[in-house]
Amino acid sequence: MLSDVALAPVDSTRPPWPGKPVQLADGASFVRTTPGGPGAEPTLYIHGLGGSSTNWTDLSALLSPWLDGDAMDLPGFGHSDPAPRGGYTPAALARRAAQLIEHRDRGPVHLVGNSLGGAVSVHLAATRPELIRTLTLVSPAMPDLRPRRGSDPLLPLLVFPGVSAIAERRLLRMNPRQRAQAVVDLCFADPSVVPENRLAEAEAEVERRNQLPYAMDAFVRTLRGLIGSYLAPGAGSLWRAAGRIQAPTLVIWGRQDRVVDASLAPRVARVIPDSRLLVLDQVGHVAQLEKPETVARAVLGMFAETADEASAG
Repeated sequence: MLSDVALAPVDSTRPPWPGKPVQLADGASFVRTTPGGPGAEPTLYIHGLGGSSTNWTDLSALLSPWLDGDAMDLPGFGHSDPAPRGGYTPAALARRAAQLIEHRDRGPVHLVGNSLGGAVSVHLAATRPELIRTLTLVSPAMPDLRPRRGSDPLLPLLVFPGVSAIAERRLLRMNPRQRAQAVVDLCFADPSVVPENRLAEAEAEVERRNQLPYAMDAFVRTLRGLIGSYLAPGAGSLWRAAGRIQAPTLVIWGRQDRVVDASLAPRVARVIPDSRLLVLDQVGHVAQLEKPETVARAVLGMFAETADEASAG
């Protein structure tokens, strides 16, 4: 079975995969490509809030014998241009991802999303099912307005225009290493597992983004767009969207997730019609970074299961 195949060891010294801007209808999106082996199938990876396409370096490498991967920087993150006005909601980001799939003419794709990227992926899979072959959600940011103990106390402040400037000033007073370390401390169950070179990469990315005039605005608008989507009624709800997903789906969650409560995991798996659930102990919000081998095996296991079902049918 695919889930039993030997995976190449994770090479934590591997630099981010190369990429380039791709001009789409709504602007230029930077896309990193992990070339696949013979017969590899197209894949799209979508990162979370504050992340970038580099969040998929190790996982995409492990899956490259089977998956030919594109990892996009969402608008205003990584090396992508900022979005046009109103372009930071999950629905708008899903449209941008659909544009990339259509531009690359590689659909349907295996879609993999983490956190915000998971919410975007839910919207995309529900509204454009013809573009999606399978769906993998890693701690997707599904609607949940309950306060989280242990989460970043500055994030709620950024939601409200009247006080967001206070939070922004606090963030900007932190040096790049402090901000990179704060993200690791929040997102990883065990921050000590992060290699020094990866932390240095994150620090350099913070320093680079500090020079971009739109970086903080993109972060704040994306956060507000996500929270705003939580309040969408009826058919506009992400929970309703999840119920319309047709693709075989794998839901992965870290039990020690301090960003999106792991108690949501069973509900997400229950709402999506054809889904399977994997909850990992001693893992936080970014399982693809903390346990890339485990995530890769789970993805391959879903492929094997769906292939068996197709042959049996």
